Amino acid sequence: MLKNENILLVDDDIDILELLQRHLKSMDYHTYKAVSVKEALYILKDTEIDLLVTDINMPEIDGFELVKYAAEHYPDMPKLVVTGFPSVEDASKVIQHGVTDYLTKPFTKVELEDAVKKAFASKDAKETIKTSSKENIAKGYADMIGTSEAFQKVTEIIDRVKDNRATVLVRGESGTGKELVARAVHYSGKFARAPFIAVNCGAIPENLLEAELFGYTKGAFTGANENRNGFFQAAHKGTIFLDEIGNAPLPVQNRLLRVLQEKEVTKIGSQKPEKLDVRVIAATNSDLEELIQKKTFREDLYYRLSVVTVDVPPLRERSSDIPLLVDKFMQKYGIEYKDRFVRIADDALDVLERYSWPGNIRELENVVQRAVIMCDGKITLEHLPDELKYKIDFPKKGFKTLQEKEKEYIQEVLLSTQGNKTKAAEILGINRKTLREKLK
Repeated sequence: MLKNENILLVDDDIDILELLQRHLKSMDYHTYKAVSVKEALYILKDTEIDLLVTDINMPEIDGFELVKYAAEHYPDMPKLVVTGFPSVEDASKVIQHGVTDYLTKPFTKVELEDAVKKAFASKDAKETIKTSSKENIAKGYADMIGTSEAFQKVTEIIDRVKDNRATVLVRGESGTGKELVARAVHYSGKFARAPFIAVNCGAIPENLLEAELFGYTKGAFTGANENRNGFFQAAHKGTIFLDEIGNAPLPVQNRLLRVLQEKEVTKIGSQKPEKLDVRVIAATNSDLEELIQKKTFREDLYYRLSVVTVDVPPLRERSSDIPLLVDKFMQKYGIEYKDRFVRIADDALDVLERYSWPGNIRELENVVQRAVIMCDGKITLEHLPDELKYKIDFPKKGFKTLQEKEKEYIQEVLLSTQGNKTKAAEILGINRKTLREKLK
């Protein structure tokens, strides 16, 4: 009788595949065979695989790319590598991506059996209780990648707040991934199995936002035909994420302040408060301190929301992470649109690294998605938008770029006005707001 485990065998050598299948069948395992990485991807999509056994050196797409893909998309699946061309460098690379063993061809049946047992033992050691939210829990930081110092500062704060109920304010430009930070806080912590409710305060009309957030009773207003819970009640025991909090009208701010102070919520039309246990994470790309000065945002609410502040850096301040992000998006859309891995030419990647990305990660993802659709397996310069290529900084033969010359000129003018920005703006022929943006 066959065991329950499914093993996927990947090798361009048919004889090796037959040998592996014969050995594993004698051990009562069920096997699937693929002669290429592309074929293996089809099987992974449609079949629950418990162990991946793959060669490294294969035509078109090598086994290392498959190992990387499996590590990201199937992190709990053990991986075993077999190769006829062993090297210390290859062994080190694949082990970093969760490979449990590295078998050199030719190998004996006993060596294969020991390696397979070791792989499944590793899986059993990591096995946790399966719940409906396991996928989100396992993802944790999966959608957030980076090695830059700016990125590491963000993850350090996430590590400190993920297991408590402290209110968090996430600040950053549009497209930097503020919601990803909120989800990482929730799904990587001990409250991960509780609800996560995301609300865009800028997308709901002002006259509806209060009712949607806090709920209402039947007859509270025209159209209120039943008692209804709001987003806060839905997030009980979990996390509510309030995006674009700077757009919340003052009546909503007043109610939100009471929720944070009293740990209770009162539906519109009701006099009876309901106790609430919920963590609040708010996000903004607005300058809340400036809104406070304009009297459109409550100062006391700002202090309640910013118990812990996370400043998400723009992509231009973490450019060393761009190759990692590009690789992630190429994998994602390569599989979705091409059923294969996509590569990128060095000069095309160089352009992506030099661009300033005003739309941040969201803009980068859109550019890579388009390039994957347009290319035939390899992204080159011709697949990148022209406007992007024209705006990058390519200093040549000692000449300075217009951006550098402009920076020097602004500095000279500020020096001549002894830092007087109003006077400097007049000399430059721009308004103070434009000057302030350029100084950033």
